[in-house]
Amino acid sequence: MSLIEVHDLERTFVVRRRSGRFRRKPLVVPAVHDLSFAIEAGEMVGYIGPNGAGKSTTIKMLTGILVPTSGEIRVAGLEPTARRTELARRIGVVFGQRTTLWWDLPLRDSFELLQKIYRIPADRFRRNLDEFLELLDLGRLLDTPVRQLSLGQRMRGDITAALLHDPEILYLDEPTIGLDVISKGRLREFLRRLNAERGTTLLLTTHDLQDIEALCRRVIVIDHGTAIFDGPLSDLHRQGGSTRTLVVDLVDAGPAIAVHGAVARKVEGPRQWLSFPAHASAAPIVAAVAAAYDVADLSIQEPAIEDVIRDLYSST
Repeated sequence: MSLIEVHDLERTFVVRRRSGRFRRKPLVVPAVHDLSFAIEAGEMVGYIGPNGAGKSTTIKMLTGILVPTSGEIRVAGLEPTARRTELARRIGVVFGQRTTLWWDLPLRDSFELLQKIYRIPADRFRRNLDEFLELLDLGRLLDTPVRQLSLGQRMRGDITAALLHDPEILYLDEPTIGLDVISKGRLREFLRRLNAERGTTLLLTTHDLQDIEALCRRVIVIDHGTAIFDGPLSDLHRQGGSTRTLVVDLVDAGPAIAVHGAVARKVEGPRQWLSFPAHASAAPIVAAVAAAYDVADLSIQEPAIEDVIRDLYSST
C-alpha cells in the first residue's frame, strides 16, 4: 500500500448565482474531478496548476479538513475525515498564506504549546527543536513575538512547528510565497536535507516552479480539478513538446548552420541558436556541427519549466 492513495476523487461546491431580479439559482461547481494518484513513502512530489485548479482543495481533503463528495482517500492507511485526530499526529501542514503560530506570543511559546497539543516527549521535543533552530537559523528569534517576525522568519517558524512531532508526511501549500531569494534557498536546502536524512514524504504545491526544479523528481500537473500529467520532471518536457537550444559560437560569421535533427532559429554574427526536441539527445547534433563547422564554443540551454507548463495547458 502506498503512503498516500487517491482514487476517483471528486469535490464539488454549491454556489448561488443570481437568476432574475430577486432569485438566486444554485449551481454545482466542481473543484476536483476524477482525480487519482499514489505517492510512496520518501517521495518529494510537486503538485502544480493554475489558480483555481484544485490544489488547495486536494490538500484539505488529504488532511481531513474537507470531506470528498465521492471517491476514496487513504493517507498512512487512514481515511482522513473519519480519523482526522489520529492522522494529525502523522502529518504536518504548512499553508504559506496562513500561520499555525500564535500571533502575539513569542515563538518559543508557540513551540511549547504544540509540544503539549501533540504530547511530544520532552527529550524528543528538545532534540527536534534544537536541530530545526540550527538548520533554519531561528535560535535568536525564540523570544520574539510572531507578529514582529518577517515573512521569511515566520515561514521558517511554521515549518519548524509542522515538524516538531516527527510527521511522516509534510504538505507544503505555497511555502515560499513572498520570500526573498536567500530565504527561499535556505528553505529549499532544509527540505532536501529533511527528506534525505529523515525520509519525510513531501507534497509541494507552488507557483514558483524553481521550487519544483530544485526539490522534486516527480510532478503532478492538475488543471480544472483533473490530473493532466503525472510523472518524472524529465518527462514533463517531452509531454509539453518543448525544445532545447544549442548555442554555437563559430570562429567566423557565416550562413545558418544546417544539420540533421536541429533547426537554426537565430543568427547573430558568429553566434547561432539551434533548437531541437527536448527529449532528443544532443550528442549527434553536437558531433554533426563540430564535424562540419569551425566551432569556437558551444553550450546547451534547457527549456524553462514555465514554458513547458504553458504549452501543456494550451494542448489540453
